[in-house]
Amino acid sequence: IFFAPSILFFSVTGALQEFSLHESGDGYTPPPVIEKLGQVHIHQRYQLKPKRPTPPKAVAARTEAPAAAKPVPAKAEPKKGSTLGAKIFFCATAIGLAFASLLGLWIGLTQGRLRKPALILTILGTVIPIVLIALQ
Repeated sequence: IFFAPSILFFSVTGALQEFSLHESGDGYTPPPVIEKLGQVHIHQRYQLKPKRPTPPKAVAARTEAPAAAKPVPAKAEPKKGSTLGAKIFFCATAIGLAFASLLGLWIGLTQGRLRKPALILTILGTVIPIVLIALQ
C-alpha cells in the first residue's frame, strides 16, 4: 500500500514514454506537465529538460571536391525492424501494473479491519515522494 502510489506513477509515465509522448518532435509538443513528469520518471526532478543551445550556422561548404580525394565507400546500415510490437507489449504491461496497483489499493482500503493504517500508508506513500522531489 505504501509503494502503490509510486508504482502507479511510474507505470503511467512509463507508458507515456513508450511512445515518446514526453518529448517534442515532428511538430508535436507535449503539454508541459507531461514533459515534467517524464523528467521525474527519468531524472527525479520536476522541471522541463534544459533546451540544447542551437548550433551556429554552418559555414557554406565548398562546392568543389579536392582532386585527390577518394570516395569513401558507404557502410551498409543494419536493418532496423519495427519496435511497435514491443512498444505495445510494454505499454500493455504498464497498464496491467497500474490496474494491479489500483486493485491492491482498493482491496487494502476497503477490506478488513486495518483500513485506517492502510489509508495512512497510502497518504505517506503519496506525500513523501512529492516532498522529496520538491526539495531538490
